[in-house]
Amino acid sequence: MSELPDHESTGVEAVDRVLADVAALADAPVAGHVAVFERAHEQLRRALDARPDAHPEAPNDQRGD
Repeated sequence: MSELPDHESTGVEAVDRVLADVAALADAPVAGHVAVFERAHEQLRRALDARPDAHPEAPNDQRGD
């Protein structure tokens, strides 16, 4: 995995890790890409499905509840 991110931080650590893994594919054999994309898809789905308060590093919810 690349030590320097090729992308701007999203502010959500789990998403940033996925983006770093995908960015590292540039140096990986094509045969390994599918597994990385499948794992990235699963991790991003989990991040989207998670409760907003489960990510303390995410901005506060502005719904006004």
